[in-house]
Amino acid sequence: MKALVFHGPGQTSWQDVPDPAIKDAADAIVRVDAVTICGTDLHIVKGDVPEVTPGRVLGHEAVGTVVETGGDVRTVRPGDRVLISCISACGRCRFCREARYGQCRGGGGWVLGHTTDGTQAEYVRVPFADLSVHALPSTLPSDEAVLLADIFPTAYEVGVLNGNVRPGDTVVVVGAGPIGLAVIATASLCSPYRVIAVDPAASRLAAARGLGADATVSAEEGPEKLVEDLTDGLGADVVVEAVGVPEAFEMCTRMVRPGGRVANIGVHGKPATLHLEDLWIKDVTITTGLVDTHSTPVLLRMMAAGRLPGAAMVTHRFELDRMAEAYDIFSRAGDTGALKVVLGAARHDTVAVPSQEH
Repeated sequence: MKALVFHGPGQTSWQDVPDPAIKDAADAIVRVDAVTICGTDLHIVKGDVPEVTPGRVLGHEAVGTVVETGGDVRTVRPGDRVLISCISACGRCRFCREARYGQCRGGGGWVLGHTTDGTQAEYVRVPFADLSVHALPSTLPSDEAVLLADIFPTAYEVGVLNGNVRPGDTVVVVGAGPIGLAVIATASLCSPYRVIAVDPAASRLAAARGLGADATVSAEEGPEKLVEDLTDGLGADVVVEAVGVPEAFEMCTRMVRPGGRVANIGVHGKPATLHLEDLWIKDVTITTGLVDTHSTPVLLRMMAAGRLPGAAMVTHRFELDRMAEAYDIFSRAGDTGALKVVLGAARHDTVAVPSQEH
């Protein structure tokens, strides 16, 4: 099969690799029908995630069709159309029992495209399939459903829930990329008073307004002053960092009110300064986190019911073998206007269900 392989910082190739095979009775092999690129993938390619070693197939978000399952898999079977979660869960360790699947110590957590081969391929092996894939309704298009693999649960859990967004809150979202936009969309579920989006790209600020932001401001045009003016000098109740650079995090800590919350989502490749000399007296709560995807079933139902935006966030579509072009478009989002790019296989065939006799 073909897959996108990481060969070291700045080096990837779409190339032939061995087909995946069942290694454990809890595995499923899934044919990839739609896959997307995450900002984390860009961090990997830049070399910010050293755990990803050369030779790894990248990607951790996909929708596909099950073609084979191990003997212990009970919830899906060959022919089922499924969402592949970015997080795999053993279901047995302490953290999985607390629904903190991102911290799984039984061989799961964030493994796809990280410590095992991922989804930017024609086929993928998904470990712990019973807890790591979700059956999809036929009415939900693949290029919308794939947004539920990572960005919507990440935005909701690590941004909105960790930030403890409450009715009447002023929420600032720093970074209006896909994750930041998903924060804006899911924050509306908690009835905030005002949502302010900060980003340097005019196209992303326009998208933020379309998804419910009440005010937008360029990162270069005084966002701190705007937040001060809109909150009578108090600061925001919740500030969400959705970029992953030191300047953005430090800006967030300057915009939060006393007693407020800073929720960091961004993947940081460099140290950020924590100004405790200013923050120690302000009763500020700072949270970090890797998504657990415990909210995926709820978000899936809401998207299927039309309560969450899907198509509005997909700006570019490619066939699977145009992976290099898709990465280029996504990496230059400020110039291209890219939000989410979705790649799909150009096929109209039926699912080839392998023999169940082993």
